[in-house]
Amino acid sequence: MLTKKKNTRAALIAVLALTTVAAWPREASAETVLRIGMTAADIPRTLGQPDQGFEGNRFTGLTMYDALTGWDLSSAEKASVVIPGLATEWKVDDADKTKWVFKLRPGVTFHDGSPFNADAVVWNVEKVLKQDAPQFDASQVGVTASRMPTLASAKKIDDMTVELTTKEPDSFLPINLTNLFMASPAKWQHFYDKAEGADAKAKSQAAWTAFAKDAAGTGPWKMASFTPRERLELVKNASYWDKARVPKVDKMVLLPMPEANARTAALLSGQVDWVEAPAPDALPELKQRGFKLYANEQPHVWPWQFSRVEGSPWNDIRVRKAANLCVDREGLKDGLLAGLMVPATGTFEPGHPWRGKPSFEIKYDKAAAQKLMQEAGFGPNKKLTVKTQTSASGSGQMQPLPMNEYLQQALAECYFDVQLDVIEWNTLFTNWRRGAKDPSANGSHATNVTYAAMDPFFALVRFLQSGMAPPVSNNWGFINNPKFDELVKKARQTFDPAARDAALAELHAASVDDAAFLYVAHDVGPRAMSPKVTGVVQPKSWFIDFSLVSMK
Repeated sequence: MLTKKKNTRAALIAVLALTTVAAWPREASAETVLRIGMTAADIPRTLGQPDQGFEGNRFTGLTMYDALTGWDLSSAEKASVVIPGLATEWKVDDADKTKWVFKLRPGVTFHDGSPFNADAVVWNVEKVLKQDAPQFDASQVGVTASRMPTLASAKKIDDMTVELTTKEPDSFLPINLTNLFMASPAKWQHFYDKAEGADAKAKSQAAWTAFAKDAAGTGPWKMASFTPRERLELVKNASYWDKARVPKVDKMVLLPMPEANARTAALLSGQVDWVEAPAPDALPELKQRGFKLYANEQPHVWPWQFSRVEGSPWNDIRVRKAANLCVDREGLKDGLLAGLMVPATGTFEPGHPWRGKPSFEIKYDKAAAQKLMQEAGFGPNKKLTVKTQTSASGSGQMQPLPMNEYLQQALAECYFDVQLDVIEWNTLFTNWRRGAKDPSANGSHATNVTYAAMDPFFALVRFLQSGMAPPVSNNWGFINNPKFDELVKKARQTFDPAARDAALAELHAASVDDAAFLYVAHDVGPRAMSPKVTGVVQPKSWFIDFSLVSMK
């Protein structure tokens, strides 16, 4: 099993504390400033639809923008659920389950002072769905349309009412809409009117480029300054429509820091107040020096997603099951990750309404794993080569390199020869939507992209339904299982919550029995921060509400 040299890491942290971040400017003391070290290598896109997975949504989506629906992030005990956002209520049509009516929140304005209304909703739907719309932006489609693949169109009923139409009945739509952020049409039009370009498409691209540097949403934070790859400064929106969520600090500074040791060093040296995913080996020192640590089980899975294309070594279910039985998850938790994970036995654990009753028990049983591999034709003198694409950092990726090295050594004991293809996080995330057949996979048989399990589509459908294969969504491995497709259709077209939960539980149990993924861990979203930071609520979510945070 993998071991780490703590003294080496501690020495590196000490050096980084004196060098890497020493040149960062300190903020003026006249205002309260919260400085955060992100795991991202770059500032997520700011134009309304962030990239870089849910870390993008966390930092440049939910801060500057709102969606029609949102997440309740107010509790550390209860699961986050969908709540009204820019829509106050919604209802599917009783006679036609492809039509939904959304009532909009009155009195909301964008950061530029223009009104939020039904026209703005239609404009934002069409920016990612209607290719002949002036504001259509292909660069925003992949991270948006793939998260709400059944949405077809939007129509204004009146200033405060819109009708959304789906391609098929889809009970998941209100949840999916949490990912469609509302940008200011007036602000974009201002940039479009000033833009130069050979044609309307070139002017549109120039307008979006300008918008990203001077964005306007309706969210609790407004853009103050933006330096790509270096920092994004947000200031509180004092006139935010939800008075309970007007930020309690004046400014929030976001700093890309993809390396865990550098983030930890920045916190220890006082250059930042808050870091995502601190280096696990540094936790004792952080606690000793009075820093606060937050963690909570997230709806999240850290997996290997298997290729199921022709010739993939993972097409043999004995091999998929062997990999799941060959990993000592408790050893990974207690050793490398210092307790900061929950062992995964599926996408959902016992007690969850979507767990179901799988017959395949995912656990550590090396002897059973070796037996399955021998039945599949492998052994000590005939290893099975498998290649996995992963990243060095990223949203929800936890500690991807050490964790994959742990798996590499663990699976070697069950006759696997694991090769790692390590690439930059945002590139990996982009490749995720291109699939195992694309040259960007570089011949990999699996991809290591963590995924959210907050809603049925994100947790199950986009991976298991055959119609979600690239370029539609995230069925990277091209799974094609008629039983999965049947159960997805059943769940999606069931509008009674209890019956829908039962269908989803059946789907999840079927995916575990098929060993669809190598299920390794659930993240707990570890964060470390200065004692000056107060009011933090760490919800059971990928997201967190920065508006609640204060600085002493």
